[in-house]
Amino acid sequence: MDIAALALYLLWALLAFGWRTIDQRRRTGDSGLRLHAQPNTPQWWAKIGFGIAILVGFAAPIAAVVGLGNIAALDATWLHIAGIVVTVAGIALTVAAQYSMGASWRIGVDPHERTDLVTDGAFRLARNPIFTAMLITATGLAMMIPNIISLVGLAALIAALEIQVRLVEEPYLVHTHGDQYRAYAQTVGRFAPGIGCID
Repeated sequence: MDIAALALYLLWALLAFGWRTIDQRRRTGDSGLRLHAQPNTPQWWAKIGFGIAILVGFAAPIAAVVGLGNIAALDATWLHIAGIVVTVAGIALTVAAQYSMGASWRIGVDPHERTDLVTDGAFRLARNPIFTAMLITATGLAMMIPNIISLVGLAALIAALEIQVRLVEEPYLVHTHGDQYRAYAQTVGRFAPGIGCID
């Protein structure tokens, strides 16, 4: 299970970050990476949180391979097998949601840039379907190898996503798209259908 978790993590990272960045550059001439952030801003803290989550997420299956045991209460075969299904679904959903963004796909936010507001495809179900898919993937991996490191990585990812969405992306989208974004956000949930709509 440990090797399978490591292989799925690497596959997810390759598809979600590597391949998608390369494909974005090929299609548009722009990598879509907007990683610069002023220190001590919400975007900077979100970037730090993502970095921690990615490193810890990678460390969790490695630690399992070299012998770190699972948390006893979560060490059940049915949970590990379900984790494989959840992880594979999360990887597929990550790729599908990223492609729903088309040329507007970005990692990070440039406050001076205006991209189209994407509301179709996966974005009809949730305003942040890529992040939802990332959470599904991380949850599946934590189910496969429920050790303390994988749970810390999942918690770091949740914190980073909350900061990025609530303090960086939503203010940017309100500022950039105004009433169009507000109308969209009133009917489509933040991470899941019907949950986290704004008033």
